[in-house]
Amino acid sequence: MFDQPSGQFNRRHFLIGGAALAGSLVVGWALLPPRQRLDTSTLPPMRRGDVKLNGWVMVGMDNRVTVVLAKSEMGQGIMTALPTLVAEEMDVPLTSIRLVQAPLDKIYGDTTMLADGLPFHPEDQSAIHNLGKWLSRKIERELGIQVTGGSTSVKDSWLPMREAGASARARLMLAAANRWGVPVSECNTSDGRVTHSGGLKASYGELAADAAELGDVSFQLKEASAFNQIGKSLPRLDIPAKIDGSADFGMDIKPKGMVYAALLMCPHFGGRLTSVDTRAANDMPGVLKVVKLNQERSGSPDAVAVIAGSRWTAQSALDLLTPVWQAGPHSQLTNQAVMQQLRQSLSDESGFTYYRVGDEIDDDQLPKAIKAEYSAPYLAHTPMEPINCTAQFIDDRLKLWLPTQAPSIVAATAARVADISVEQIDLTETFLGGGFGRRLETDMVAQAVALAMEMPGLPVQLMWRREDDIAHDFYRPACVAQMVAVLDEKGKVNAWQSKSASAAPIQQLLQRAFDLSPFGPDKTAAEGLFDHHYEIENQQVEHVIVESPLPVGPWRSVGHSHHAFFKESFVDELAHTAKIDPAEFRRRMLVSHPRYLAVLNAAVERAGKPEQSRAHGLALHACFGSIVAQVAEVSIEHGKPRVHKITCAIDCGTVINPEIVEQQMESAIAYGLSAALYGEVQVSEGQIVQKNFNDMPMLRIDEMPEVEVVIMPSTAAPEGVGEPGTPPVAPAVANALFNLTGKRLRSLPLKLS
Repeated sequence: MFDQPSGQFNRRHFLIGGAALAGSLVVGWALLPPRQRLDTSTLPPMRRGDVKLNGWVMVGMDNRVTVVLAKSEMGQGIMTALPTLVAEEMDVPLTSIRLVQAPLDKIYGDTTMLADGLPFHPEDQSAIHNLGKWLSRKIERELGIQVTGGSTSVKDSWLPMREAGASARARLMLAAANRWGVPVSECNTSDGRVTHSGGLKASYGELAADAAELGDVSFQLKEASAFNQIGKSLPRLDIPAKIDGSADFGMDIKPKGMVYAALLMCPHFGGRLTSVDTRAANDMPGVLKVVKLNQERSGSPDAVAVIAGSRWTAQSALDLLTPVWQAGPHSQLTNQAVMQQLRQSLSDESGFTYYRVGDEIDDDQLPKAIKAEYSAPYLAHTPMEPINCTAQFIDDRLKLWLPTQAPSIVAATAARVADISVEQIDLTETFLGGGFGRRLETDMVAQAVALAMEMPGLPVQLMWRREDDIAHDFYRPACVAQMVAVLDEKGKVNAWQSKSASAAPIQQLLQRAFDLSPFGPDKTAAEGLFDHHYEIENQQVEHVIVESPLPVGPWRSVGHSHHAFFKESFVDELAHTAKIDPAEFRRRMLVSHPRYLAVLNAAVERAGKPEQSRAHGLALHACFGSIVAQVAEVSIEHGKPRVHKITCAIDCGTVINPEIVEQQMESAIAYGLSAALYGEVQVSEGQIVQKNFNDMPMLRIDEMPEVEVVIMPSTAAPEGVGEPGTPPVAPAVANALFNLTGKRLRSLPLKLS
């Protein structure tokens, strides 16, 4: 039903698939087999006595298995989920594994995100779409960009890390068989040892050196029926260090001789530093230097920084500076002006058609159509750990310590700013105190490197204040959507149209990271509206990309975060108009989608009936490969929404660690609920109004609802978990509020008055 109708070769196919096809025909490169992701010439960080068996696995003489982690741990449990894949295939307990962060090498690059970002409907199985995905993965493999985002960590690592474990196990078994002079088929493994049916046994540590000398060894992955660790709630490996304080976040880094930097950035979007009187700050005891920083491609604005012997001195000296800022072209910018621009663009521009099937709504149907306009504001990321980076130039090398989601992009930015090669950079990636997409950016890196160049030999730690972070974020874009649908006399949706307008976050991110000019459609600008699975015969989904005066970037679940609110709230409007139960209304549009029906029914059945004076609201949304349904139980207390419980069902394919999936759903719900009830960044006179959490509230612990998670059994490959729990929160709560009040809330955050 959702396949592109035959004979229609639309502009999306031309831009994406046509470019892929042309490239493959020109160089013939796409015909070559994919480059391997198992081994590398770069040595990972090794302890004395470690033996490298492939690019992901090392075995020590003490029988400890060291696993290379190519993704960033920011609370999502990657430090446990990914080594579980290796532990399973190697037959070693997870507790025996030691982790090291991956060096910069192309085998550790993500090969999934670009393919997932192609703007095709997920049920489009056309040759152009399949070719585009295949070629995208090959391109990503060649680029080798190490990045954590798009909920791809487990999905992208599922095969290479299992293959690394299986390959290491096969090598160790063959080494043992050769040593004992027996057929390898008579050998087996368990608990970090190779055993022989005749009673012989040897530890992996004893066999590692011999195993490393072997040539290519064939291996086979385990069948799912043989898993004994995948699928179990094993204890997280990152928690002990976070409890006892030994975990190093970026702000914990303290290399010998470190000095501290604080800065003032131009408060006006598009503004410039005209002048600054630095005399009083330079005369302050403990101040080492005052430095002017120019705006940079990475997104950092004009700024003036103080470098001092202590953080307090550096911060205090900023008060003695008297910068004069030129306001720039957006000096009169307000939220109202942004929204008016978006609405005007919807009226004036046709936009890009991301999906079309069947017929458009004709003039005879329009008078009977249900219409609604939805909107969402700019949002800041506000990770708990302040933005920071530590940099040091020493012996012709640049050392970097920081929490980042994109180490290879960090290295490229630092090399560009310092005018050195990436090979001259030593990067230490720390734990991340929250990411949510904000730490895909490198503006703080450009600043820290520029400051370190002013203090040769000394480590310089730059840390932003919370006020800096809120005022100089790369925000989730503001968005307006116009929804139109036609129901027949039985309440069936005959036609569906949506047209939305916003900035394009991935286009901007690529411009900052790679200096790529905006080109073609940006899937994230329309995702959640064009790629839903409701079975509607006539659909048209358009989006207008509008240049934003505020910088925008990926925010947890990106376009799905607000488009799910638009879509699922509008579906509830249609169900109310048709006088059909919202769950039943959705079921009728999912007849050919059993996985969606199963998730929907699981959430509704587990939620049961709401308590007295409360109401339920329902939302169903799929993104990043996973399907999530949520039922919010809501009341009104003191004139404000009170969310008591959210029942959440998820189908994310094969589950590595059920407890981590539950934690991710709880985290996503808390993050999404904060945005739904409070999230809003306001602009006045070209500046951000909010300064800190006192005027930009977050969900408090006594407001956190009970969360019950239902994980659907599945044998499919793993899909995303970090982001899919966020999008359904806002519409589920909004739909519950409608059931309580009869008032349809069509803008975020949700305000009853």
